[in-house]
Amino acid sequence: MTRLPAPDSARWSDAARRLLGEGSRPVQPDDDPATAEGAPPNILFTIAEHPSLLEPFLGFAAALATQGALERRDSEILALRAAWNCNSDFEWGHHVAYGLAHGLSESEIESLARPFEQVDLDERDRWLVKAADELHRDQTIGDDTWSALADEFDPAQLVEIPFVVGNYTMLSMVANATDVPLEPGYPRLP
Repeated sequence: MTRLPAPDSARWSDAARRLLGEGSRPVQPDDDPATAEGAPPNILFTIAEHPSLLEPFLGFAAALATQGALERRDSEILALRAAWNCNSDFEWGHHVAYGLAHGLSESEIESLARPFEQVDLDERDRWLVKAADELHRDQTIGDDTWSALADEFDPAQLVEIPFVVGNYTMLSMVANATDVPLEPGYPRLP
């Protein structure tokens, strides 16, 4: 971690020590990729620097990931686009892996790292990309985009769309601002 002091479990909450493991450390880009396997994502070490934040944040993130109204494929489209819009290698790298695991193809993922006019996805998925772009640019979803999304998604899913984009925008900002190192084996932004 280049912008924060080295992780020190003495500064962590009991929950952080339990979740991250006493004495654990972020995986560095030059570490053996096997070191990263099973290790907590490096961003959690950054969040642990705020003693009361890690556990509630993980609860929120888990609710989006495991109890969300959106299909995980849809969430990954939004997360990848948010990472691209925020120029976050860290979030991009992790969500490439999650996107592949939840049904996105490599070419679809590559397409998400292009200007909107060059995004090669079906119409439904393009509306998700457009919503992510509008949220990034305007902090709202335009009427035409909202109307198109409302034809495809129920009210709970519509509420979740800005939550997903907002969550990964926030995490991208944290990763970028604190210079969280991307673990080995994850791709950087194209």
